[in-house]
Amino acid sequence: MPRPSKHHRPARPLSASFGRVDVKRDGEWVLRTISGSQATKEYRCPGCGITISPGVPHVVTWPRVPAIGTTATVDERRHWHTACWGRRP
Repeated sequence: MPRPSKHHRPARPLSASFGRVDVKRDGEWVLRTISGSQATKEYRCPGCGITISPGVPHVVTWPRVPAIGTTATVDERRHWHTACWGRRP
């Protein structure tokens, strides 16, 4: 039996065990480093608006506590250039 598409499976839960906690002005964020070999898709960095191409090391962040109105922090996960995240206040 073929494996169902990942787009039809529920999102994997996120937890602090996957990364470290980084404190920013707007709260605590879980930060996970993605190596170039792990970066297989294209993302748009919310810090600069430029594309993060496959093969480019970067970070993935999500709030440690879900925002009001969301059911899971996975809804708020974002991929950032490492330098853009570092400049974020």
